[in-house]
Order: sequence, then structure tokens, then C-alpha cells
Amino acid sequence: MLGTTASPGERRAAFRAALGTGRLLRFPGAFNALSALAIEDAGLDGVYVSGAVVAAGLGLPDIGLTTASEVAARSREVARVTSLPVLVDADTGFGEPMNVARTIQELEDAGASGCHVEDQVMPKRCGHLDGKTVVPVEEMSRRIRAAAGARRDSGFVVCARTDARAVEGLPAAIDRAKAYVDAGADMIFPEALASEEEFDEFRRAIGVPILANMTEFGKTPLLSVATLESLGVDVVIYPVTLLRLAMGAVEAGLRQIRDAGSQEGLVPSMQTRARLYELLDYPAYGALDESIFNFAVPSTGVGSAG
Repeated sequence: MLGTTASPGERRAAFRAALGTGRLLRFPGAFNALSALAIEDAGLDGVYVSGAVVAAGLGLPDIGLTTASEVAARSREVARVTSLPVLVDADTGFGEPMNVARTIQELEDAGASGCHVEDQVMPKRCGHLDGKTVVPVEEMSRRIRAAAGARRDSGFVVCARTDARAVEGLPAAIDRAKAYVDAGADMIFPEALASEEEFDEFRRAIGVPILANMTEFGKTPLLSVATLESLGVDVVIYPVTLLRLAMGAVEAGLRQIRDAGSQEGLVPSMQTRARLYELLDYPAYGALDESIFNFAVPSTGVGSAG
């Protein structure tokens, strides 16, 4: 009620501890605070804040147009309501190493449990589009050193994302990942791998946790939890899945209203009012209201004081 009672430090510690268990952690992407509540209620392991989803929510393509402040604001909204760890897509860190350092502290203040910073040039583009360009290894290493050095809570997870697989090939991407670990990355996110074999090769080469991106309509095959676990993946994100589901339903509903002249046929597929109230915990707010406003206001007469 009103927000989670779990502190940011507690959630970061829990995330760190879970990363060390060898269990695959599932982080669906939340497109707002309400969807974050649904993720927790469904029993998943964490919440992801996708840069593509933040951009889409602003009516923008995922080509580096969003700002650090906009991403931090969405992260704060999501982290406020959930006791789960929140992992944030920080794009390229939104600038040079000093900007990266500030981004990390903004996300710490927002309550995030970690973030990933990538090695694309700025402005970046969606990791599953063609025509990406990556910065030199040393430039990205400076970003990671700045990120790791800027955090005030050592529990905050710094993940390095490399987009080099589609640009320079798998061996170069693995070499980059090793350099990023040396620079201080706690986890590696190899973007746009093309097969199970590539995940296996990455896992064998890298000694820190790795993250898999199971985004639809991309370059990576959609692998099951069982397969990812067998490959030794530590975290899987489903960054745009919930937004795509929601927008698919929105567009279908709008067509129904336009063509049928009523939303009556859509009601069976809607979340009910009762379920929404349950997810938002209306009863707890009512109990709080009664516990605070439990007095009668006296009538005032002429000459009364106070």
C-alpha cells in the first residue's frame, strides 16, 4: 500500500544473492507501475525497465531520443510499488563517462537495483536493428569504470551490454565482454545472439552472470526457461512483451468500438473492476483512511475557538 516497504538496499542485496544461486531469474518489462504490480503478483523474479518501452510510451522510436531524466522517472515510478529488484536499461549511459556516473546515481536514487550500459555509439538504436555501430573497447571500458566507481551502494549491479555480435562477430563480442568484466562489470548482456550454441560459447568464456534478451521479432530465437537454464544463463528479460500484449488488445478494442459501435463484446476479455481493485489493494487504503480519520468533526458555533 502506497508503495513497497522493502528498501532499495534490501532489494539490491536480494538481487545479488539470487544471482549467485545458479537459478534463472525472470524479469518481464513493466510499461508502468500497474504492470509492475502485476509482475510481482504473478510470482516473477524481478522487473525490467526497457528503454524501448520508455521511448514508445513517449511516442518515440528507440533511437536514443529519450533522456536520463525520463528513464530515471519511469524507474522511480516502478521501483516505488514493487518489492522485486528493478533492472534498468540505461542505454549508453547518456553521454561521456561523467554523464554515465551521474546516470548511475540517478538510478540509485530512483530505487533501482541495477542497470545495463551498452557499447553502441551515441545516439544508439534498438539492439535488433541493422546498421548498429559500437565504440572502441577502451571507450566502453571507461563507461563501465565510471559506472562502477560512481555507485554509492556496492549492491547496485552494473551490467555491461555488448552489441558487437552483429557488428564484429561472436569472438570479438566475447573479447569485449572480458574487457568489460575487467573494467568492473558485474554481469554481461550479449545482445542479439543468434543461437543456443552462441549462448553456450559465451557462457563458457565469461566468469560472471550473463543476461539473455528474449524479445519478440528480433534476431535471437525465443528460448524457453528450461533451455536458458541448461545453457547457464542467469537472468532473462522479456522487455516489450507486456506492452505488445497490451497494445495488441488496445488496437483490437478500438476496432471493435469503431466497427460495432460498442465495447460490449470486449467485456469478457477485460480485467474486471474487482481485479483492478484487488491489484491496487483498495481495502488497505480504506483501512488506512479509517485509522486516520476516525474522529467526528464538531459543529462550530459563534465565538468558538480552535
